[in-house]
Amino acid sequence: MTKSPSVVWIVGASRGIGAAAAAAFFEAGYAVALSARSVDACRSVAAGLDPSGARVRAYRADVADFAEVASAASAVLADFGRLDVLINCAGVIEPIARFGAAPPDDWARALNINLAGAYATIHAVLPALRASHGAVINVSSGAAGNPLEGWSAYCAGKAGLAMLTRSIALEEGEAGIRAFGFRPGVVDTEMQVSIRASGINRVSRLRREDLAPPEEPARFMVWLASGAGDDLSGEEIDVRDPELRQRAGL
Repeated sequence: MTKSPSVVWIVGASRGIGAAAAAAFFEAGYAVALSARSVDACRSVAAGLDPSGARVRAYRADVADFAEVASAASAVLADFGRLDVLINCAGVIEPIARFGAAPPDDWARALNINLAGAYATIHAVLPALRASHGAVINVSSGAAGNPLEGWSAYCAGKAGLAMLTRSIALEEGEAGIRAFGFRPGVVDTEMQVSIRASGINRVSRLRREDLAPPEEPARFMVWLASGAGDDLSGEEIDVRDPELRQRAGL
């Protein structure tokens, strides 16, 4: 009898690190669920990996809408029957503005996406992750521990996400769930286009040729999901850490 593949749900998979992670997990033998606000973009990623749709499927899920997240989670579990890895990759950098100039509604929306959205997805699939002794990978940032001018919403959201990761590891570790805060470094994505255009802090002045390709953090996440890094559950893990890079084979 053929064993069914492990299943990963990548939230925020329409482009950038999420899309690269979809390819990396597919190549590693996983069945892959992709979601984002733009379901058409996710469908394009899915079709590029698996035109048959047997092992890769796309779903619409705006993480700022709890009901929509719950509906997507139900569809993923109905289609694949299980969930082994959840990757929270959805995020926004805007508003990029100094504290006094950031519109309060935009500031709150950023936290809703970057922090509450991750809570919503974890909450929606918690029973499935308990059943599989699964893993949660929250895509974090160095901004979780270091403030940057113009990024108060993003920094606050990622700092909260780091504590959410620790809380999941604390509360659900006995159920076999591992939770990781994953810092992918400065990666060549569309978010970096907005950052460079702002010119507001030192990150905006990095040259594009100095940015890492999204495939590198994607491979690292496959390693984390494999169980080889389970001793790191609850921690913030930086892809640039030399010891961890060696462990992950990068």
